[in-house]
This record gives sequence, structure tokens and C-alpha cells, in this order.
Amino acid sequence: MLLDDALARRIAQSAGLTVWGTLRVLLEGKKLGLASEIAPLVDKLESSGMWISGDIRRRILALAGEG
Repeated sequence: MLLDDALARRIAQSAGLTVWGTLRVLLEGKKLGLASEIAPLVDKLESSGMWISGDIRRRILALAGEG
């Protein structure tokens, strides 16, 4: 299940589930070969209204080998 809001995260954690954020899902997708690069996907998330700090963006893209 893919949900990324505070309440959903708290409920999942209280149920003992492992919680990943949207950016972690993108990293894992790249790792599995489902995306050749995630920078355009991060751009789309930001343009859709998801707030991502400059520091987090740089760190995610560096982890993806894109920064």
C-alpha cells in the first residue's frame, strides 16, 4: 500500500509495518531498474505540490547517483 501522510504513517508504524516515504520508493525503484533516473520524477512531485527541501533533494539525488 502506498500512502504518504502523517496519519497513515502513524497507523502503519503502530501496526508494526515498515514505513517508507515517497522518495525512498523512488530510490528503490531505481535500484530495481524500474527507472533510469529519478530527477524528473522528483521534479514532477515538486511541480504537483510536494514540498522537498533543497538539502533533501540533493541528498536523494546523490544517493541515486544523479547529483
